[in-house]
Amino acid sequence: MNNLIDNKKSVFVLLVIFIMLLPGCTAITELVPGSSNSQVLVSELPRGDVRDTTGDDLNELAAGNRAFALDLYHRLETSNGNLFYSPYSISSALAMTYAGAEGKTAEEMAAVFHYLQEEDRLHPTFNALDLYLEGLAEQELPEDMGDVFQLNISNAIWGQKDFHFESDFLDTLAANYGSGLRLLDYVLEPEKSRVTINDWISDQTEERIQDLIPQGAINSDTRLVLSNAIYFKATWLESFEESLTEDKVFHGLDGEEFMTPTMSLGSDASFPYYQGEGFQAVDLPYLGGQVSMLVLMPDQGNFMGFEESLNTEKLDQIIDDLVYQSMYLKFPKFEFETEISLVTILAQMGMPSAFSDSADFSGMTGQKDLFISDVFHKAFVSVDEDGTEAAAATAVLMSLTSAPENPLHLDVNRPFLFLIRDHQTNSILFMGRVVEP
Repeated sequence: MNNLIDNKKSVFVLLVIFIMLLPGCTAITELVPGSSNSQVLVSELPRGDVRDTTGDDLNELAAGNRAFALDLYHRLETSNGNLFYSPYSISSALAMTYAGAEGKTAEEMAAVFHYLQEEDRLHPTFNALDLYLEGLAEQELPEDMGDVFQLNISNAIWGQKDFHFESDFLDTLAANYGSGLRLLDYVLEPEKSRVTINDWISDQTEERIQDLIPQGAINSDTRLVLSNAIYFKATWLESFEESLTEDKVFHGLDGEEFMTPTMSLGSDASFPYYQGEGFQAVDLPYLGGQVSMLVLMPDQGNFMGFEESLNTEKLDQIIDDLVYQSMYLKFPKFEFETEISLVTILAQMGMPSAFSDSADFSGMTGQKDLFISDVFHKAFVSVDEDGTEAAAATAVLMSLTSAPENPLHLDVNRPFLFLIRDHQTNSILFMGRVVEP
């Protein structure tokens, strides 16, 4: 995608790095993967207590996340082929950036990401949601099932050594995102700094996200990178029988036919199901029952119309109307990766100030001396008989200014949308579509 920013400006990535030395913060030495010993500037504040966060707070944040997820999907739907991204990762990384935004820049960001709460509630709610989601992996599951459910969310901030960052900003990130400021030298070692950040992302995503920040994106003007990484791996509650997987025809958008490995359940299964006007929806739960993959399959010839009509009200209605239905299910195996540069898209969605010389991130440094130069996002998904593996990372780069009675036969053999969502909060962790498995 074309960049909105001149070549002289850095890239805005799903990772954002801020480097600052502040009163009230302590510099300690920590070994950062892929580098020699690197200093980490740590706020004295511990990670925040989430007991004051209410269910209404979480629901409001999740509602904003769903709205942003669909807004972004409609910006990306005009691209060709398969699509996969993590709206939760993108929103989290930009929330850390938003913590340092002021004035018009902050207003635009809040509107684009549907940050509906005041900042004194928003960041603590992100903290509570992060800790809640990570806690799902601690649920009691059968011991003989191995690693049946993993959900890891990591944040890291990477700043230029000897560059000033406001203590209030670092306190916010420490208390609500569990992240200290890792000090690098972009001025003298831009390429080494890029490799260090990319290695951290790879490590946090079980090596599924490699080389998120491309060569040349970090330069001597870079001062801060904020990064978020999310890794998910879960086993189906109703696993498919591998012996029943066979190549079957998947009908593409333009009449193309793809021979695709297609999984089957050999006996009657029961899944939450809904049939609406021009589409079918089925919810495939993972072991533990807290997270599922919602599959939305429009009728043949109705894919683009369904895409255009999907909004938060329609999505919430679909979820509310799901009813368990016994069925014989056929579902394609697939694996792919999506890489997106978000600068142009986010600017067009309504936050151009953040990417321009008029950006106001004075909450980070005390001055209007930083802007977002690039935002990179990369996501990976693999679906097979056992379950789903998904990973995503976002880097934000900041630079100096300048139900029927009989069993249903459901054959998912044409383009479909899918969302991986948490049931308790209805947060969308991942979203995508498959048009060419």
